[in-house]
Amino acid sequence: MVLLDPYKRSINYLRISVTDRCNLRCLYCVAHNDIPKLRHEEILRYEEILRIARVGTRLGIRKIRVTGGEPLVRKGIVNFLRNLSSLKGLEDIGLTTNAILLEQNLQDIWDAGIHRLNISLDTLDRDKYQFITGLDGLTRVLGAIGEAERLGFNPIKINMVVMENINDHEVEAFARISLDRPYHVRFIEYMPIGSQPGHLKPSYIPTEAIMRRLEKIGPLEPVKRDRNDGPAQRYRFPGARGEIGFISPMTNHFCATCNRLRLTAEGKLRPCLLSDKEIDIKSAIRSGATDEELASIFQKAILLKPKAHGLLQDSSHLFPGEMSSIGG
Repeated sequence: MVLLDPYKRSINYLRISVTDRCNLRCLYCVAHNDIPKLRHEEILRYEEILRIARVGTRLGIRKIRVTGGEPLVRKGIVNFLRNLSSLKGLEDIGLTTNAILLEQNLQDIWDAGIHRLNISLDTLDRDKYQFITGLDGLTRVLGAIGEAERLGFNPIKINMVVMENINDHEVEAFARISLDRPYHVRFIEYMPIGSQPGHLKPSYIPTEAIMRRLEKIGPLEPVKRDRNDGPAQRYRFPGARGEIGFISPMTNHFCATCNRLRLTAEGKLRPCLLSDKEIDIKSAIRSGATDEELASIFQKAILLKPKAHGLLQDSSHLFPGEMSSIGG
């Protein structure tokens, strides 16, 4: 079965936020101390998430990313990952993490059947890492990345949100990692999402400007896209072991090829990251809905998927919701 939205886009990718909690306070994600947290009973139970995922696979979902908040702070996450990886029909299951708790869980995650990692890392400087995240944790993150490579995780994607006058001077250093290591280094344009106070709101660096900076390293050769690829445009330096990727929501809207839905920790299906339109699927489950009724909710969510988001280059508007709970 194929899920098609009103604009004939095939929806085969579900991002699942298992928690709104995080052990970091990244300045572009959770800048306020007073952001209310969901109560325990408000968060989807693991068995509810698995049921939603199972219904999704029957409808054509083939790729799932487990996100947060930080998924590794939730108790029981490894057993959940094991159950998720056993679902029939899934071709691509990955985990997005800040890697603070990753190294001590790597073997269990591998044994649970999850072999693909997306690691959020915005700087290679210890002091800058603490400034951005609020924690002196860079050594732990780098150690986890190295151990993940040793165990055979592949791909290991390193996601850097590029922010002007904060970490943009490090793009060349990040790109050079791909020369010798088999990592997929991805540069993401900063998006004005959430409730950051004005003095912490960064400015984005356009992808085109980042690519010009990388020319001093060498030419970027396009990499053929896979069927389940997300929005990243993939490249490789000649002879490099890894890849370079660019995600450009500000300057190169990829809405025309968007293939995803999001399931928030609160139990809402969100068809677009940059829209506050959501459909409650948790209440249906807890009211005794059948799988057919849950499938109908999927279809209704897809019908709400917009043709394009409204994020413009010159927009100063902060879009609704916090990344920590949406699971961007």
